[in-house]
Amino acid sequence: MSEMEAVAYALDEHRSAPAAASTEAIRLTRREWQVAELVARGLTNRAIAENLFISVRTAQGHVEHVLTKLGFTSRAQIAAWVVSNAQESESRFSDHEQR
Repeated sequence: MSEMEAVAYALDEHRSAPAAASTEAIRLTRREWQVAELVARGLTNRAIAENLFISVRTAQGHVEHVLTKLGFTSRAQIAAWVVSNAQESESRFSDHEQR
């Protein structure tokens, strides 16, 4: 069971999009990545809005788009996905350095 599957299982949630685990299949905009990273840090929509100098409603919209694109139903799933992708990126970078 992958880390994301374990988080989803622990939260008793089910992903609707099987492609959500594949980094290559998902294309978030630069702003959506920023929002996803802020969600992973535990920020509320209001805090995200303040951090990015946007309205709360715009921040909420970005969070909703990220949830939809990833096929998730909770912010915790976004956080787990961001952490998982960061670990994958570090692993790929480490592998590339060793070659």
